[in-house]
Amino acid sequence: MTNDGRAPGGRSDGRVLILNPVSGDGEHAPRVRELAADHGFAVRETERSGDGIELAREAAREGADLVAACGGDGTLNEVVRGLWNADALPGTAFAVVPGGTGNNFAGNVGIEGIEHAFEVVESGDWRTVDLGLVAVDGGEPLPFLNSCVGGLTANASASTSSEQKERFGVLAYVLNTLREIASFEGIALDVTPVEGGEGWHGDALCVLIGNGRRFPGGGDEQANMEDGRLDVTIVEDYPTVDLASEAAVHRLFGRETRNIARLQTTELDVTVHEGDPVTFSLDGELASVRHLHVESRPGTLRLPVGDAYDPAPG
Repeated sequence: MTNDGRAPGGRSDGRVLILNPVSGDGEHAPRVRELAADHGFAVRETERSGDGIELAREAAREGADLVAACGGDGTLNEVVRGLWNADALPGTAFAVVPGGTGNNFAGNVGIEGIEHAFEVVESGDWRTVDLGLVAVDGGEPLPFLNSCVGGLTANASASTSSEQKERFGVLAYVLNTLREIASFEGIALDVTPVEGGEGWHGDALCVLIGNGRRFPGGGDEQANMEDGRLDVTIVEDYPTVDLASEAAVHRLFGRETRNIARLQTTELDVTVHEGDPVTFSLDGELASVRHLHVESRPGTLRLPVGDAYDPAPG
């Protein structure tokens, strides 16, 4: 769905931008402050992890009708979580200004850079998209924009340092994923769609649940964010591959169906049966988990998108 095409706000008390000044390469902050002032945003800056949640909650409660987030996917997640906690969605709109390393969610909604983000706020198409929610071990539901992933890929994310991300960019995650394969022990999982249908049970390398992203990646990684459904991929555990073989890596993370299970669902449960809790990543935020309840909340987030965004990807 689209709105009337007008951007929310127009005065600094109606528009707030929450800036992580040290995300990514840490060089974006001066330009973001300049553009924010030009476009009528009041800027509030984070100093430590978790600040984005509180700053977004404050902005919503003070009556902001557009809250933008500038940083990586973790910063975006915090800002959306603050808006969710304030019960401000979808009435308070959200905007993405990419300032991280990978900027996966920004890419999936067609935002190509910092300047482009502000252009899209003023003249882009506005969409109302789904939000993912996950309750960890029976706790309160937490929102996620792009993905909730557990197992091998989350372990690799946890072991990727800020220095590696600054030096290698997105490639840092790939390198650490390949290093993790040799020593990673599979996880015993049940993946059960709540709405019925066939689930999955067995040992897995990873389980990947996408709201804004579908797996494996490639040139068309954007999921349908307006269908009320989650895209779920399970990579089954199997003997260690020869990491020197590009074909073997493609079989693991590519499009061949062997050792890959996929399903779409509005809601599911993931249960870990053996061993220690499993590391899951919600848009890069890590948690140790034994049980997840994950659902799609349709039509929850209103935001501007770029021309590359596809409302109904094949």
